[in-house]
Amino acid sequence: MRLPDIPSVPGILTADQVRQTGASIVAMQEPSGAIPWFPGGHCDPWDHIECAMALMVTGFREEAEKAYEFLLAWQRPDGSWPSKITGGEVEDPTFETNQCAYIAVGAWHHWLLTHDRDFLAKLWPSVRRALDLVTSYATDRGEIAWSVTPDGEPRDGGPLLTGSSSTYHSLRCGLALADHFDEPQPEWEIAAGRLGHLVAEHPEVFVEKDRFSMDWYYPVLGGALRGEPARERFVDRWDRYVVEGLGIRCVDDEPWVTGAESAECVMALDTVGMNDRALKLFGDIQHLRCEDGSYWTGWQFAAQVNWPDEQSSWTAAAVVLAADALSRTSLASGIFRADELPTGARLGGAACGCEESDTATVSR
Repeated sequence: MRLPDIPSVPGILTADQVRQTGASIVAMQEPSGAIPWFPGGHCDPWDHIECAMALMVTGFREEAEKAYEFLLAWQRPDGSWPSKITGGEVEDPTFETNQCAYIAVGAWHHWLLTHDRDFLAKLWPSVRRALDLVTSYATDRGEIAWSVTPDGEPRDGGPLLTGSSSTYHSLRCGLALADHFDEPQPEWEIAAGRLGHLVAEHPEVFVEKDRFSMDWYYPVLGGALRGEPARERFVDRWDRYVVEGLGIRCVDDEPWVTGAESAECVMALDTVGMNDRALKLFGDIQHLRCEDGSYWTGWQFAAQVNWPDEQSSWTAAAVVLAADALSRTSLASGIFRADELPTGARLGGAACGCEESDTATVSR
């Protein structure tokens, strides 16, 4: 099998180095196809899919497809996956809606790279079950419960901005897949339209967690916020989250920069044309790189130590995908720019229920 062109970012990472980072993810993959956070750690659907996407970009197609086969085997009849699987056993049976929805992104990414209709047809029923389940937890206003107990009840706490932004992107990828198979999904269109509107225009709907940098950049990375409002969002809060020369903080009140959040922010900056900042930030996080191509999860710069003491698969995956986005190398490098993805039904104002009471009814 011919290897694809491997991304490189001149002056920062060579193609061989990016390929080596893909190999570091392969080294953590278990015989079942599961890709845990680190050897012996747990696997969750979202990070597992992110790793599979990075494996595809770096030429490890067989290993990536084995990762997707693992997902198909572990999907439950209702369309969900457990939040944590460790060593072939369920550690946490709850499910998170944004994690379940992410299979749509992985499937669309695989299609963009390969145009393998047979493999896409194998993934499509899984995508359909997952998004049907996720959208069943949408309220009349449009927000979606982020975590659900094994008996199907949403957990307390309210909707989350980061997870909702990711789910919006997943729904758009799901709609692209539905168009491909000529199987219209009007419920997904409505859910995407309402959710995207809430993320872009009504942050008050979501639980206040803006100490986390993800709540800063994810509305942009997920595609709900674009153009000048997105660029202003980055500029206004830049000094709050970015540590010059090191990366971005995970939370704004701790002296801790993290590689995955920094790489995701790079991709978000790329979606709105802030290339200089994206390249600078991508270069800054290379201090987290190890000799084998893996990446430390983070750096506690007050104590001057890598913390936690792990090289995480999902950090490596985020770096690979950021390299691809910056270099425009693969056919899937624009998956987060999402220029050609359906946006869902265009709903707003009273149509999304945002001017009604603070409570809304789950459609399920």
